[in-house]
Amino acid sequence: MNKSASQAGTASLEKRISRFAPTEVSADASSLSAGDRKALGKIVEAAKLMDSIFLRQVWSGNAAMLEHLKADKSPGGRRRLHYFLMNVGPWSRLDKNEPFIDGAPKEKPAQAGFYPDDMTKDEFNNWVKGLSDADKKRATGFFYTIRRDAAGKLKSTPYSEEYREFLAPAAKLLNEAAALTTNATLKAFLNKRADAFASNDYYASDVAWMDLDSPIDLTIGPYETYEDDLFGYKASFEVYVTFRDEAESAKLAMFSAYLQEIENNLPIEPRYRNSKLGASSPIRVVDVVFAGGEGNRGVQTAAFNLPNDERVIREKGSKRVMLKNVQESKFNKVLIPISKVVLDKQAGSDVSFDAFFTHILAHELMHGLGPHSIKVDGKDTTVRQQLKDLYSAIEEAKADVAGLFALQYLIDKGVLNKKLEAALYTTYLASAFRSVRFGITEAHGRAVALVFNYFVDDGGFLVDETAGTFSVVPSRIKESVRKLTHDIMTVQAEGSYEKTRAMLDKWATIEPPMKKAFDRLTGVPVDIEPIFTGAKGGRNNLR
Repeated sequence: MNKSASQAGTASLEKRISRFAPTEVSADASSLSAGDRKALGKIVEAAKLMDSIFLRQVWSGNAAMLEHLKADKSPGGRRRLHYFLMNVGPWSRLDKNEPFIDGAPKEKPAQAGFYPDDMTKDEFNNWVKGLSDADKKRATGFFYTIRRDAAGKLKSTPYSEEYREFLAPAAKLLNEAAALTTNATLKAFLNKRADAFASNDYYASDVAWMDLDSPIDLTIGPYETYEDDLFGYKASFEVYVTFRDEAESAKLAMFSAYLQEIENNLPIEPRYRNSKLGASSPIRVVDVVFAGGEGNRGVQTAAFNLPNDERVIREKGSKRVMLKNVQESKFNKVLIPISKVVLDKQAGSDVSFDAFFTHILAHELMHGLGPHSIKVDGKDTTVRQQLKDLYSAIEEAKADVAGLFALQYLIDKGVLNKKLEAALYTTYLASAFRSVRFGITEAHGRAVALVFNYFVDDGGFLVDETAGTFSVVPSRIKESVRKLTHDIMTVQAEGSYEKTRAMLDKWATIEPPMKKAFDRLTGVPVDIEPIFTGAKGGRNNLR
């Protein structure tokens, strides 16, 4: 490569990096007990090991490429390494996974690091057909990679074996942390999650995580399936080390009391509703100390809803965790500047952090409502299993639109202040541009594009073609929300892969008005780049 080409490549990379606003993310540890402070150090050490596992889960060639990048001490090499670490791989997640490093596959492999690079869907499906029920469960399970044996045939390998070099020391650190804390629920979770790293059975530790009631709120392990673009079966390792915000958690816990009532009033056929939700649906508001693995790649997570094990959801419900300090950073550095560009002047005054924060809460609440365990052709199955690679995007769309439905329901009942109504829809409209800028190859961006385009087509959102601005149509938006909630939950309840595909193909696109708006947002950051000041190592532990 000649000098001018190299400089042009570096400039392009610098432009991509500049879309992320470097942001210090910290949390106050002053209220922790002496034992918990000591335990925290061990927990953060264990947390950093998740980065190395996730690196391998994204792509089989990632670890070797990282070492190659580390050896390049040139200014351009340093920037390539920086952006590689931001994406945890050589594909720019904001740019439809376009490769930015020579030698990377032109397309991000759908197999990720979970399946053999040369394996096809047909080969996997034909192999699974010949397996026993127990072996089928492993082959399609969250916690098994698929490898080839000496004869080249497919086989299932438990995560406990695949990632032992990282899980064994992580388990040791968690056990050591458990010995230091005096909090009984944290001690139980740490010990059981350490056991799970060795046994590959995460059920008991997921139950213990649901019961976790501690100033240190830890999420660590394999959870989400976004990286598996082949089937959506395999879970990636992620970690969030956080401190609980007691005052906010107590205030928001009141929402849990209305979950069954909201479920009973969902705009779907009564037979698709859950007559009895899980016994517990705790909500936690936390500040992040350190995030790693899938919890820290590309766009930063603002909240999450776990676990994904349907057994735990049926028995215990699911836990919603709100990352408040991350949300505040996103709102101030990204959403406010966006709203000044894309909204008409009158609507801009309705944008509020309260509406932004509350909708993210509702989004997480709604992951636990609606169809999950279903029957297809008389057989018990789950929405996730039926919708496969489409599940993540349609589930995120469901949570977004049903979150709006649920909040409107609570406003109409007088549980929430009527003043929230205007801010709710206008803030969501502005936030749609924030989300879709992440790209529609990513589940959340694809989901929000679906919701946005549906609302525009149905008249809930109005486009001013002349001014290039957008606004909410108060007389129509509520009905648009109701209709889309019905449509998405119905295809989920039916377990219809074909109808889900048709819905995504029709709506999950970037249309010209939104594209033109993006062109005017070039100077606005897309997201934050966190610098974890409370945990040595900065953005991640792979440097």
